[in-house]
Amino acid sequence: MHTVVVGTSGVTASDVLAVARGGARVELAGEAVAALGAAREIVEALAAKPDPVYGVSTGFGALATRHISRELRAQLQRNIVRSHAAGMGPRVEREVVRALMFLRLKTVCSGHTGVRPEVAQTMADILNAGITPVVHEYGSLGCSGDLAPLSHCALTLMGEGDAEGPDGEVRPAGELLAAHGIAPVELREKEGLALLNGTDGMLGMLVMALADLDLLYKSADVTAALSLEGLLGTDKVLAPELHAIRPHPGQGAAAANMLAVLKGSGLTGHHQDDAPRVQDAYSVRCAPQVAGAGRDTMAHARVVAERELASAVDNPVVLPDGRVESNGNFHGAPVAYVLDFLAIAVADLASIAERRTDRLLDKNRSHGLPPFLADDAGVDSGLMIAQYTQAALVSELKRLAVPASADSIPSSAMQEDHVSMGWSAARKLRTAVDNLTRVLAVELYAATRAIELREGLAPAPASQAVIDAVRAAGVQGAGPDRFLAPDLAAADAFVRGGELVAAVEKVTGPLQ
Repeated sequence: MHTVVVGTSGVTASDVLAVARGGARVELAGEAVAALGAAREIVEALAAKPDPVYGVSTGFGALATRHISRELRAQLQRNIVRSHAAGMGPRVEREVVRALMFLRLKTVCSGHTGVRPEVAQTMADILNAGITPVVHEYGSLGCSGDLAPLSHCALTLMGEGDAEGPDGEVRPAGELLAAHGIAPVELREKEGLALLNGTDGMLGMLVMALADLDLLYKSADVTAALSLEGLLGTDKVLAPELHAIRPHPGQGAAAANMLAVLKGSGLTGHHQDDAPRVQDAYSVRCAPQVAGAGRDTMAHARVVAERELASAVDNPVVLPDGRVESNGNFHGAPVAYVLDFLAIAVADLASIAERRTDRLLDKNRSHGLPPFLADDAGVDSGLMIAQYTQAALVSELKRLAVPASADSIPSSAMQEDHVSMGWSAARKLRTAVDNLTRVLAVELYAATRAIELREGLAPAPASQAVIDAVRAAGVQGAGPDRFLAPDLAAADAFVRGGELVAAVEKVTGPLQ
């Protein structure tokens, strides 16, 4: 099994994906253990002094003015975890919780939190045992970090609350820890607070969304190229020299991908009366510009994610010179903004795909295709309602594109009077990515059928490879009406699993 070694820095997006989705084991590097020990010495020295230090010997948030006596500090740390584990609603996906735990461990191992090495090791042990705390949908305002979600994870560390075992069964966390020989942690000064104060949930979901979108943007280039063929469009607009004079990197990559798919096509540049096509509609002609803008948005989001992966997010933090200082680094705005930005790009990519699908189905705009790609129009409805489903998904995506980060709702008696809503931005982006996959699946279904209906004209080799592969995957071709939902589900799985891109790349080589 793959192992991810966590040091004081250097965790990558690939590490997050390996742990969250691949079940990779986690080990602590020697440098991390040393840094944990050194920072803990600083916290314990401050704890022994009479002067109050936030998070070490005081209450939290709006209650930070109370000095806590030594005999109550362990109770204080337990209490913050218990009281903050106040999430409600459906359970969050296992991969999100594993990313959340791993990223909190990453920050703990930076040596800036003051957590003992044995606490960090127990966090790694829980991940390695496949124990997943029950975390709920609602409870984070994205400031001070993802409080309620992280609290539910910390509760498991204490042997309290519920968690899912590696067998998928939800049981009391104490039972699961005991079954795997893991001793619950007795929290000490600052440790409860350090386990809760981070942007780890929203960051984990950003990293996973970027991985999913990397595949989906390639998929969108393929479906756009297939639609262009189905509509007998011109590929001249994809010429590299045209995109070189507007040098947005994503646009050039999208155009190059479409051109690679269409190489050798016998369908491009025709019209139903064999007159040359001068210009296609915007949804076809401007496909690289829209997909390219989304790619460039992803590039910006990836920079933000990399910076956040390199960050130690906690409050207060232990500095190398021995100071323990309060800060606002837990505010989720940098991550929240790009999560919202990606949702906008996703909605627009889905919107342009739906317009191409609608064009394929409209006999007045499809350049010779039968109405709704039906076998016997009137008797058969063809793909009419498949486009309805696609339109409903696009409409939902437009709602999901409304920014969460533009909102703020005060909390903690106005101490936390401006929050990021980054968790909410991340949750809606996950739904948006899921729905984009479905939208592209419908376009794929329509475009492959349209190409098959162009009798006497041969598609590009890459396009034919897609048609062969998608038919082998159980997505049926042209013919009389049938129960469509299974076909659409199979098309969705074909896109979601990467088979669409893989079929193309066997012909074209790697897409950009």
